[in-house]
Amino acid sequence: MKFGSMVFCCAIAAFWPAQHAAAADAPHTAADDGRIRIQLVSRDEVEISSQIAGKIASLPLRDGDAFRAGQTLASLDCALYNAQLRKAQAEAEAAQQLVQVNTKLAQLHSVGELEVTQASGKAKASAAEVAYMQATVRNCTIAAPFAGRVVKRSAAPDQFVEPGKPLLTIVDTSHLELKMIVPSRWLAWMKPGHPLSVRVDEVGKSYDARVARIGARVDPVTQTVDVTAALVGDMPELLPGMSGWATFATH
Repeated sequence: MKFGSMVFCCAIAAFWPAQHAAAADAPHTAADDGRIRIQLVSRDEVEISSQIAGKIASLPLRDGDAFRAGQTLASLDCALYNAQLRKAQAEAEAAQQLVQVNTKLAQLHSVGELEVTQASGKAKASAAEVAYMQATVRNCTIAAPFAGRVVKRSAAPDQFVEPGKPLLTIVDTSHLELKMIVPSRWLAWMKPGHPLSVRVDEVGKSYDARVARIGARVDPVTQTVDVTAALVGDMPELLPGMSGWATFATH
């Protein structure tokens, strides 16, 4: 009997830590008082990369630096591309002049229609080359698509980069959203625009928000649905990755 009791006790001891660990690892999205765990996320996070090959001439921002929309984030040394653009422009100008000369000569029956057509085709090709080089030169400068902050700088000035090489990872800090998971039974009263209050742990303050979007499907296992809310107003002290608790208004 003592041996059997010892085995039974050991089995309980082995089972209990596993059960306790599983409970500790389970995600806690809702509190007993009806609050829902939330996380702040940015509406836009972009990895900035170069569209052309070249040496980085300027990369002034570092991790954590703020920038405004339209500000130059990076620029490449484009002396070679600018020279190629000037060459293409000169060739396009000469091709256009040839078209004009051949057109006049054709009126005097000094050249045939074939020469005029060939000259016109060459002029169109030269104009296309100019447009291509102009687009290439524009890609020498990379401007910020929105106002925000730098998450990570992945390159350095004077470094040669290939097309697609990441330079910066940036995040829009002016348009933050709240991500949460709520019980699917709340869909009976929760609609876009429903007000809620959010207390952010990192700053110890509460903010007003409203439901912006409700997920398109219910998880059949957990009977939950994803919900996105938008903050009301501008809160520059908040950053993506912060978390807290949401309390919904009486429904």
